[in-house]
This record gives sequence, C-alpha cells and structure tokens, in this order.
Amino acid sequence: MPIKITGADALIIIDLQNDFCPGGALPVPGGDAVVPVINEYISIFVNAEGHVFATRDWHPPGHGSFNENGGPWPNHCVQGTPGAEIHDGVALPSSAIIIDAGTDPELEGYSGFEDTELEEMLRKKGVTRLFIGGLATDYCVKHTVLDGLRHGFDVVYLDDASRGIDAEPDDCERAIQEMTGLGAVTGTIEDID
Repeated sequence: MPIKITGADALIIIDLQNDFCPGGALPVPGGDAVVPVINEYISIFVNAEGHVFATRDWHPPGHGSFNENGGPWPNHCVQGTPGAEIHDGVALPSSAIIIDAGTDPELEGYSGFEDTELEEMLRKKGVTRLFIGGLATDYCVKHTVLDGLRHGFDVVYLDDASRGIDAEPDDCERAIQEMTGLGAVTGTIEDID
C-alpha cells in the first residue's frame, strides 16, 4: 500500500557531506549516488508539506574519533571546512533544518539525536513518522534510526537513499536487519504515494 506523506512526516537526510562522498576524507563507496534520490524525496516532502531535516557531522578539531587521538577514523567533517559542508548537489529547501551532530569531542555523535535538539524540534512540529536515509547505512543512518525508534517515532529506513561502508563484510546487511528487527520499515521511492 503506497505511503502518503503528510505534515506529521519528516525526511531526515543523514550526513550527505563532502567528506563522506568520493574524493572526501572518509568516502562512502558511491556515497554521492544517493544525491538524485534524496532530491526526489525532498521534492515529495516539500510538495506534501512534510518536514525536511539534514544532519551534519560537525566535529571540532582534534575530535576523539580521529586517528590522531586513538579513534577509528581519519580527520573528517571538521567544523567550517569544505569537507564538512553538505554536498552541493543536495537541493535543500530554505525551510530545511540542519542539525549539527558530533560537536562534543568526547562523543562519537553517530546518531542525529545524540546531544542535539532533533527530538525536541520534531515534537514541536508534530512529527510522528521519520523517513531516514543518507550516509552511512551501517553507522550514522543506523544509529539515528534506532534512536528514532527508541524515542517512539515510526521509522522508515530509505534503502534507495542510503549507502554504507561495510568496514567488515556484510555490516550493512546486519545494520538493516537490526533496524527492521527493532521495528523500522524499509522503503524506497516506489513506496511513496
């Protein structure tokens, strides 16, 4: 049955930033391939008077997740750098709300809900259902989906608008199984009315 988007729905675009796209500091394979699909979703949500949010990894210099500090990742998405900017192909509407995550040097900030005002903003807008896609499936997308479920939202994981790293073989498949096992629904653009 096709999903009808309403004002109680929010599209949450996860970390579609230059550093996570090919040529960036921590590229997700084919990460930029989701840009046209994300733009289709944006158009649908704007036309249906749904809400559009975009999370942004926004690390201070010397963040705890960086290799130089014993973390697992190379320096990436450092506040104010070109790598931290949202990919310029993403057609964010002027009404979109950008949520900066990972700003605490001691916290990973994988989830768009972690140490941010995302939940509060969604509640203020009367949002009850989240449509989540972006980068990367097995990290920030997964953690945001799981936190959305924990906070009591209905969550649709956008399979066609997400790409993952697969640092270990089948990480993405396991992430999808975990999300759906805890109550998320998998959807694609074909499922939207």
